[in-house]
Amino acid sequence: MFLKQNAEHVGGYTVTPLAQSAEQGLFIASVSIRRGMYDRIFRFIPRFASAGQAVQYAMAEGRSLVLCNQLG
Repeated sequence: MFLKQNAEHVGGYTVTPLAQSAEQGLFIASVSIRRGMYDRIFRFIPRFASAGQAVQYAMAEGRSLVLCNQLG
């Protein structure tokens, strides 16, 4: 189950962090980066002790992808 958090507008993109529960009570961080009708989902390797930590990491990585123009 994904826990969707508040989206944030960064440049012309909407960045939405996501957290998903994983094995042993850990959480996986993902981020949706949307522009217009299309979005890209990135899932990250580190596992986190709480959903809040996963969401913070996903938001920071999503911002970085947009601001550093790494979306190709």
